[in-house]
Parts: sequence; structure tokens; C-alpha cells
Amino acid sequence: MQISTYQASDRNQVIALILYLQNYDNRVDLSLEEQPDMADITGHYLETEGGFWVARADNGDVVGTIGLLKPNADYGVLKKFFVLPEYRGHEKHVSADLFQQLLTSARAKGLRALVLDTPENCHRAHHFYRKNSFVELTREQVPVQYDYPDRDSLFFELTL
Repeated sequence: MQISTYQASDRNQVIALILYLQNYDNRVDLSLEEQPDMADITGHYLETEGGFWVARADNGDVVGTIGLLKPNADYGVLKKFFVLPEYRGHEKHVSADLFQQLLTSARAKGLRALVLDTPENCHRAHHFYRKNSFVELTREQVPVQYDYPDRDSLFFELTL
């Protein structure tokens, strides 16, 4: 397994993975059109001082993703954190490796905190965030504005 920065050649695999996990694994029912960042990952993440990483299986297939938006000098927004079910868990540590890559980058950029939104029904994700010291916020407490699908979501913040 390898973590690397997103390349334009990853586009189709990344979109397929994210849409599959959002809509079949998590049952969130989001379309590609509702997520303009996915149409231009390079422009939304890489060209705005953020970042976007992919996890690859030994055969080269994309099995996980994580993105970092940088809306201002203090806050980062964790986005598009997805890992295929067969690559989750302590044995594979794909989620942990992707998350560590994001943390390393956020700290190097001098960010003081990360925020995120996640669907209310994604209990496994909530557990991961809480286990990694994120604190739940109300929508009104989110300290930075960013686009997210208008769904029943939980919001979290991590002080770096």
C-alpha cells in the first residue's frame, strides 16, 4: 500500500470510489453534480494550498482518499476521506496512514485546527474522529465557511 499526492490520471478511480462509498456504503445519495470539488480536484485542493492524497493497493488501484481545503491561514477542512471496506481496520492501517499524511501537511502549513462535516448516519466515521481527538460542534460553532452538501451532518474540530 502506498500514499501519494493526487494526479490527474487518478480522476476516474477517485470519483468512482467516492461515489460508490457515499451512495452504497454510506447511503448518503449524493451526485457528482452536488460536489463541484470532484470535477476539479487539482483546482479545488492542490492549487489552493490544500492537498489531496490517494492510497493505492499493491496493484495500483485507488483504495482510499483524503483531501485538505485551506480556506484561510488558520483552518483546514478535511474532505473526501474514504477507504474501501476491505482496506479498513488496524491490520491495513490505510485510514490511519491517510489521516497522518493530512495531519503532517496541515501542521507544515501552519494550520491551527481542522474542521469537517460527516453524514449523521456514518457512525464508523464518527468513532474514528472521536478516537483521534476531534470534538463535535454544532453547525453554528463551525469557525470557517466552506461548501458542504446540505444534509443532516455532524461537524467536528481538531486543534492541531
